[in-house]
Amino acid sequence: MSYSEQALDALQNNDLEGYQKNLKLASENDESELLFSLAEEIYSLGFADDALQLYRQLLKQYPDEDQLRTYIADILIAKDETDDALDYLHQIQPDSDFYLNSLLGQADLYQTQGLTVVSEQKLKEASRIAPDEPVVKFALAELYFSEGKYAESIPLYLDLIKSGQLNISNVNIVERIGVAYANVGNFENAIGYLEQIQPGEMSPDVQFETGFTYFQLGDFKKSIAMFETLRDTDPQYSSLYPLLGQSFEADHQPEAALRVYQEGIGVDEYNVTLYLLTAKLAEQQGDAALAIDYLQRGHESNPDNLAVITQLAAAYLRNKQNQAVVDLLTPYRQDHETDGQLEWDLAVANARLENWDVAASDYEQAYPSFTDDPEFLKEYILFLRETGSVQATLPLLRQYVKLAPNDDEMIYMLEDLEEQ
Repeated sequence: MSYSEQALDALQNNDLEGYQKNLKLASENDESELLFSLAEEIYSLGFADDALQLYRQLLKQYPDEDQLRTYIADILIAKDETDDALDYLHQIQPDSDFYLNSLLGQADLYQTQGLTVVSEQKLKEASRIAPDEPVVKFALAELYFSEGKYAESIPLYLDLIKSGQLNISNVNIVERIGVAYANVGNFENAIGYLEQIQPGEMSPDVQFETGFTYFQLGDFKKSIAMFETLRDTDPQYSSLYPLLGQSFEADHQPEAALRVYQEGIGVDEYNVTLYLLTAKLAEQQGDAALAIDYLQRGHESNPDNLAVITQLAAAYLRNKQNQAVVDLLTPYRQDHETDGQLEWDLAVANARLENWDVAASDYEQAYPSFTDDPEFLKEYILFLRETGSVQATLPLLRQYVKLAPNDDEMIYMLEDLEEQ
């Protein structure tokens, strides 16, 4: 019995001391074929360092055996010694039978390092060498898919499907191309592929993409069913709740939509979209107090979110809660750049509170954002007239009547002012 065989027997008997003794003797005495087999066996059993030592010993004996370099690189990659792995892969020359393996290994390493451009270059070179090799097409398609370059990945996945390659490295190619089509907005093609997959075989991400695709196609009952399946599979998948709620809304089930939004907030209290959707639906249902409550909660969890602040200020104004607008927007304006809409909201609130000087300043700051907005201009003009700044309205009136030439009242006001 060879020392290599004795080393393996010792391992099977949990005799580590005997294993180490026979491993050393094998490396010193056994034929290279036995050592090669031993390295494969012990690597599969988890003894990577010992296998690496044997492969390196064999490479010294057979420096032209590039297959050994690929095995060494694989072990180094598993040990996260990527620079050393690349050194071995770079030693494999283009005329080698293992050059394609080298390119694929390099591409994978560069991708893990975030060097996707270099990774793509290596895979394109591999594609030129072996244009019909499924593994090469798959690797390039996966790179594009991971980078969000779905349009580039689709023809590669299609080629794989046409050649009968439906599953590579435990990746469902039909699933991949369905998701890719969905992400480029080709929902008809997407659903054709996604419906070939049984819901129980879908990952949560694919369940989400399928529900999203049904939603985009306007098939809301199917989107509801798929999102509910996803919720049962993974209730913490927070992205499903906005779309499930919107599916219920589109299916004329507002009460169910509201429950879903509220459930989603329980899962993800920082999901701004859920607060906004809940408030909007509550407003549509005539429950202004509930709308404001959820906008306030959204503001508490996301105090710097402009969309929440804008909607909350608008809700306060609709409900004549003018001081609340001032209390909300004044400190926000001190710490952030505000847009014209918030300045306008402040102007309206301060005017209602008869804070005339402050309101005048707010209108002035809002004006550059609304020089072509007749609604704002008319409101600003009337405010200035009400506060005694009649002459200041002249340029605003001239601008307004250009935008609203049929407003006889304002035309008369302009003519009267110009005659003075």
